[in-house]
Amino acid sequence: MKRRARKRTMHALSMGGSAMSDDLSRVLREAQEAASGSADNILETLASRVGVRAGAHAAFGEPVDREGVTVIPVAKVRFGFGGGSGHGIEKGADSNEIGEGSGGGGGAMTSPLGFIEIKDGRAEFKRTHDPVSAVPVILAAGFTAWLVLRALKRIVRG
Repeated sequence: MKRRARKRTMHALSMGGSAMSDDLSRVLREAQEAASGSADNILETLASRVGVRAGAHAAFGEPVDREGVTVIPVAKVRFGFGGGSGHGIEKGADSNEIGEGSGGGGGAMTSPLGFIEIKDGRAEFKRTHDPVSAVPVILAAGFTAWLVLRALKRIVRG
């Protein structure tokens, strides 16, 4: 019986022909406005927090002076974030109950690239090499060599 009443309410909502559907439409509209407002707030908060950290100082470290040589660390900085919100009639609840939710998250990743060396009035960028970045290449080369040797063995065996 509860299920049948819920179906009628949904039908009345889609037809738009009863006082109950007008109330439900108003509640849905208010929920949409509230949900979109909180999504806007989330995005504004995320943007302001990321903006503070996304300046040039995130990629360039503090200069270090030693014996007439200035070194400025350089890094690659990546930021990513997302957010969303939603609303709707709660499952298993009375048809007049509206649920809503919103959330967001983000992250940052920094990888060293090298450094700028300033010496005798000249600046030069010197790249640093990350040995861990070579691991996938080494693994791929090893796997390829294994495939080639396996194919050659099959050809020789006939």
